[in-house]
Amino acid sequence: MSRDPGPVFLARRTYRRRRLTDAARMLPLLGVVLFCIPLLWRSPEAEPARTTTVMLYVFGVWAGLVALSAVISARLPGHDDPAVRKDRSDAGDG
Repeated sequence: MSRDPGPVFLARRTYRRRRLTDAARMLPLLGVVLFCIPLLWRSPEAEPARTTTVMLYVFGVWAGLVALSAVISARLPGHDDPAVRKDRSDAGDG
């Protein structure tokens, strides 16, 4: 006969930890996309964007990425969290 597939939904703690991990993994991709946006900027006269504007934008994106990564890393469980140690020790059991 078939085995019970288990619960359909994950526990909230596990689900949120996985989504935060996914967000942390996607942050570099978001940074690349945001840093490439000034390459598309053109003024109405078809002149390149001003260097000062681009540098202020790049600094703002950099500061935003630093702040966002700080928030995400603060909410991720640390290595000393017992739940994380338990998950890692169970991962080796096949």
